Amino acid sequence: MRIKNYYVYIITNRYNTVFYVGMTNNLLRRISEHQKGVYQDSFSQRYNVYKLVYYEITTDVYSAISREKQIKGWMRYKKVDLILSMNPNLDELVIQ
Repeated sequence: MRIKNYYVYIITNRYNTVFYVGMTNNLLRRISEHQKGVYQDSFSQRYNVYKLVYYEITTDVYSAISREKQIKGWMRYKKVDLILSMNPNLDELVIQ
C-alpha cells in the first residue's frame, strides 16, 4: 500500500498582508490552481494570494484537517511566527 502525503500550507499576496491556510494531497497542483485562478470566486482570487510561504507534511489526513483548522483559528501574529520559523524572509517557496 502506498503512503499518501497531505500538506497544510499558507499562501499570501505580494505584500504579505493577507494569509490563506489550506490543506491538500497534491501541493504542486493546488498552488498552481491558486496561481492560475482556477476557482474565480475563491478567497485566494479575491485577495490575490498565490505565494507559498509555509507548508507542513503529514501522512494522516485527519491530522492535516485538524492542523488546518487549528492554524485557521489562530490570530495573525501566531501565523506569522509559524511562517517565520520555517521561512524567515517570507520568500516564495518552490515546490519540486
